Amino acid sequence: MSLDPIYYAISWILLRWHSLWDAIGIPDDRVIGTTWAWILAIFFLVVTLRVILFPVFVKQIKSQRAMQALQPKVKALQEKHKGDRETLQKEMMELYRTEKANPLMGCLPMFLQIPVFFGLFHVLQHLKPGLSDESKQLYGWPLEQFNSAIDAHLFNVPISAKFGSSASELAALGADGVTVKILAAVLVLVMMATTFLTQRQMILKTGWAEDPQQLMIQRLMLYGIPFTLLFSGALFPIGVVIYWVTNNLFTLAQQQWVLRKFPPPQMANKGGTSARPAAGTKTSGGPKSPVQPARTGGLFSRKTEPEPVSPVVDTKALAPKPGAKPVNPKKGARPANKPKG
Repeated sequence: MSLDPIYYAISWILLRWHSLWDAIGIPDDRVIGTTWAWILAIFFLVVTLRVILFPVFVKQIKSQRAMQALQPKVKALQEKHKGDRETLQKEMMELYRTEKANPLMGCLPMFLQIPVFFGLFHVLQHLKPGLSDESKQLYGWPLEQFNSAIDAHLFNVPISAKFGSSASELAALGADGVTVKILAAVLVLVMMATTFLTQRQMILKTGWAEDPQQLMIQRLMLYGIPFTLLFSGALFPIGVVIYWVTNNLFTLAQQQWVLRKFPPPQMANKGGTSARPAAGTKTSGGPKSPVQPARTGGLFSRKTEPEPVSPVVDTKALAPKPGAKPVNPKKGARPANKPKG
């Protein structure tokens, strides 16, 4: 399957934003070693895509909250099928099907952005000097804008350079290897940190999953992806790293706004302790009410209820039956003995 449509779409958005900043009067010359018209074009490429994907982001939030609401049922299944992993997985799949919940929906926005990421990666890799005019105009690039993009820099580092650029590539771009590596290393660390923070922000708001499969996905998103960026980041052009960091910052702001405006249930009920009473209230409405003492006081509550009752029953049993009146047990015993004498 050809990715040319994605390359054309990414190029078109970049070129439109660059043309807009050029029309406004932002020059292609470097200011503080930076070609701001192209940096802003990459920044607003992120904004454009996030606006397009906003409905998907809302579905992601709803899916995560649906999964959160199912946690009491998930935990009940885990306790019921403890040690039987195959049956547990079947019951979990059936639960998700009947409740119309999808554990993978939480990853959907990221999956949809992967083609965009590779599209931008390919387009920036294509920005090389020495190409023929025909090659420069590939993906709808005008010659003037292609030559301008080749000369685009961030703090005197070409946006098409990367940490792992070879000496020949750096020489063709007219870049200093030490400066490129320092800036690329800083940006990769920022990329890792912001990736970690976006996942941590969501998990802190919604809580860790009870489902082992969902928990594994959460841990992979939180720790695995930032760690892999430590190595793969060396292969990303500076422009791609700018895109990734900008996307993470946008995600942080978007998630904070959504979670404040529409707080999840756990924010009001304090995580796992609230989920259990909520599930218990459904099952304790009738004859299953004995579950309630186990939640409120554990085993001690079950023992303390019979203890005050049993001494009362035992003291009555030990007292003489004719003198069962609790006021004057002695007076009740004397009349009972007089007739016998």
